[in-house]
Amino acid sequence: MGELNQVYLSLGSNLGNRELQISHALSSLEQLGISVLAKSSYVYSKPLGFASPNDFCNVCVKVSTTLAPLELLKCLQEVEQQLGRKEKSNGTEYKDRPIDIDIIFFNSMAFNDEKLQIPHPHWNIRPFVYLPLIELVESLNI
Repeated sequence: MGELNQVYLSLGSNLGNRELQISHALSSLEQLGISVLAKSSYVYSKPLGFASPNDFCNVCVKVSTTLAPLELLKCLQEVEQQLGRKEKSNGTEYKDRPIDIDIIFFNSMAFNDEKLQIPHPHWNIRPFVYLPLIELVESLNI
């Protein structure tokens, strides 16, 4: 068994029953052997970067996994697809989505690849990410 990695994820949804979508995503992660250790409260916000009448529900979670960053990314994208996500945002054009799962931090690692950047490049300018993340970290006394 590989090293146990501590990872912070941000999950968001603005289609359907948003809280239920997030709950289904967390259950799917558990079924893939990704242990959810702690979860923040839900944060609600207007869409950022595009116009939509559908507000977002977001949450941050701390998980543990033996997966490497790109393996974890692949699992997260599979969960997104299973829950109805059709396409990934390209970084300049955003759309409504039933679920979005982003890796925010992975251990204390810096990782830069065409598919993935860790830490997430926008975590500190998106209140719907940093507010639940702060709450989560404070609740863990880190």
